[in-house]
Amino acid sequence: MPAPDCPVLSVVVAIVSDTAGQPDTNCLEPCLAALARQDHAPVIEIIVPYLPATAGIPRLRGKYPDVVFKEVSDLRMYTPGREGREHHDEIRARGLALARGEIVALIEDCGNPAADWSAKIIEHHRRPVAALGGAIENGVDRSLNWAVYFCDFLRYQNPLPEGESSIASDANASYKRPALEAIRPVWEEVFHESAVNSALRSRGETIALSPDVVLYQNRQGLSFMSALKERFVWGRSYAATRAGLADSVHRIFWAVFAPVLPVLMVARMTLMAREKRRTFGRFIKALPLTAALAVSWSCGEFTGYVTGRANAGGAQAAEAIARGSRATL
Repeated sequence: MPAPDCPVLSVVVAIVSDTAGQPDTNCLEPCLAALARQDHAPVIEIIVPYLPATAGIPRLRGKYPDVVFKEVSDLRMYTPGREGREHHDEIRARGLALARGEIVALIEDCGNPAADWSAKIIEHHRRPVAALGGAIENGVDRSLNWAVYFCDFLRYQNPLPEGESSIASDANASYKRPALEAIRPVWEEVFHESAVNSALRSRGETIALSPDVVLYQNRQGLSFMSALKERFVWGRSYAATRAGLADSVHRIFWAVFAPVLPVLMVARMTLMAREKRRTFGRFIKALPLTAALAVSWSCGEFTGYVTGRANAGGAQAAEAIARGSRATL
């Protein structure tokens, strides 16, 4: 079956499980299966932008002929064989540029939407909102998976406060296409969620959260060492991009205080998990792993602030974000 001519909902799936290794489709296949099983779904267009080295694409292309698989070989922020995550935001932008739906959703390959996910998106976008963020739950009951989940998405765990918000994670967010087109310069090179959401709000648009638009993080084959490595790379990338947007005084300040980040991060997560209550027992059980991941992130941040780069991608990401912000002024 070919891709639909007039999709109501476009879903851009970014392959982000390649930070510390070879890109593959181990997480992507369950994600596509979950999208194929949607109940009462609108007409959906699924777009998967992928790196040329991604293993398993030909098989999935045959299994899901209605999915638009788009090879992207000219990313500015990706160097084959090097660790990094800056290209994830760049590859999201490439997928987003291909979307034709009235509503455009962004998810990740390791995210499995609930059966009513797409129907709920359409329902909530009948309201006057430009962007809608959903809940993100952990889908693999292992201590390491819980630790990674708590570090990444605890703030989006249900109970999620419903209503207007300043945040929405690009791991489970949807946008009205006219609203995105109005700020196209902001995301045309890289889709950076905070820049996009800030630009929408500056135009008077509404961003909302909904607890019943649910997606499950489904990280497969996680090992402790790969999770530590990934956390370091992500922290370094975050710091390098942040440093590229700031002066040297701020970089020095952030670098000096990077060593205390693990304590602050774990304390904040503990308070949040206690407030949410649902999985506080699992949080306590996974706490040693969560703390180790927080230490690895802070080491990455320190490195990013000191060097001001993350495999040369951080500076490029900062420049692209700055150009997009200037274009909306």
